[in-house]
Amino acid sequence: MKRRNFVTTAFGGLVIGSTAALGTTPTAGEETGVPETNPRATSGDPVEPTWQERLTLTVGPEKADLVGTNEKAIQAAVDSVARFGGGTVKILPGTYRFRNAVYLQRNVRILGSGQESVIIKEPAIEAKLADDADWYDQELTFVDPNGLQLGDGICIRAREPDSGAMNVIKRTLVARNGNRFKLDRALRADAFLKVKPTVESLFALFSGENISDVIIENITLDGNKANNGNLDGNYAGCVWMQDCIRLTMRKVTARNYNGDGLSWQICHDVLVEDCYSHDHTGLGLHPGSGSQRSIIRRNRMAGNEQGLFFCWGVRWGLAEKNYIEGNKLYGISIGHHDTDNVVRDNEIRTSGKVGILFRDEDGPAFAGNRNRIEKNCILGLTEPSGIGIDIQGATKSIAIVENEIREAQAPGQRVGIRIGPEADEITLTGNRIQGFSETVVDLRKTALS
Repeated sequence: MKRRNFVTTAFGGLVIGSTAALGTTPTAGEETGVPETNPRATSGDPVEPTWQERLTLTVGPEKADLVGTNEKAIQAAVDSVARFGGGTVKILPGTYRFRNAVYLQRNVRILGSGQESVIIKEPAIEAKLADDADWYDQELTFVDPNGLQLGDGICIRAREPDSGAMNVIKRTLVARNGNRFKLDRALRADAFLKVKPTVESLFALFSGENISDVIIENITLDGNKANNGNLDGNYAGCVWMQDCIRLTMRKVTARNYNGDGLSWQICHDVLVEDCYSHDHTGLGLHPGSGSQRSIIRRNRMAGNEQGLFFCWGVRWGLAEKNYIEGNKLYGISIGHHDTDNVVRDNEIRTSGKVGILFRDEDGPAFAGNRNRIEKNCILGLTEPSGIGIDIQGATKSIAIVENEIREAQAPGQRVGIRIGPEADEITLTGNRIQGFSETVVDLRKTALS
């Protein structure tokens, strides 16, 4: 799909932008009206042809351009193709074990071999600090490194002595004298012994910040949650990206992370399609704070704490044709400044508490307004007091249109749709609700009476 193709919905003129294929560029002459149909690659000019082939390097256990089964081999391939303007890193069949993230670069495509390319996070190592570390320090001293090696990714967590706020610092160990290790970057936050800081080898499997035009596809990622501590989706996941544009994740299986599956924070024009994110302790898919125009299509999210979580300020997104099953709390969660999104034609089965939740945020100014929920099937809730669609807080301007909300168990205290007392401008049209103790509970009526 070209970046400047758009899907326009019937809801309030909402416009959803798609995601570029690797190597595509804006159409020249759009503003002048003189289109450039066959541009030449010119020094310094971002407008260039859509190249049919780019440099490809293979990584694998044998018979590959780079032979290896760890993150270092894949990182070397990423850096190599990026040096020449981008290309594909083809990960051959095999099992790969990571002691650190692979940090992606602009115009790089990661192409696996489906279920035959499996990346597993190694068990986490915990180590105790032996000395205070100041915000300007670029080293740590451990009582015992406990098996930490150069090249390992680590996560330092330490509270601010005054405010108690938690600092989460991700770094790589790059040099060593005994128990004393240099970091790739300065801490930029304090880690004083009196606040009992922790150090663990926790990281995402694939990560990127401030890059564009990245594709990850056809690969299996295993977070090995049984042997790793929790690190939430604000900092990690099987894939974790921040401040990126034009990111595609396609046919990625992400499983068993002690945190989130696929997480993108402040990332724009993201396409996630045909992925399977399951059995995480956190969120299956996490379009994170400030992400604009995400398209989330034909994915499966199962066995997570929550399936699809719209974080803060996620706008102009489209979630359609996803299968969301057996998530312990919520199938889909929408809240803080998550506005102007369309959620349609999804199948949401056996959620714990709520099929689709509009969260109760801190006052009307922060509510997830102007969203359209259309033609979804919400089938079954595991908790006796479960709710198909729950509109909490001062949420307003929500269209609930032609959804099927059905419960096959004994009704219990389950409710089809609940509208909270502060909600406003909620439109219910053509919904089919059956099998609940109450089809619609509108608490606004109780509040007014």
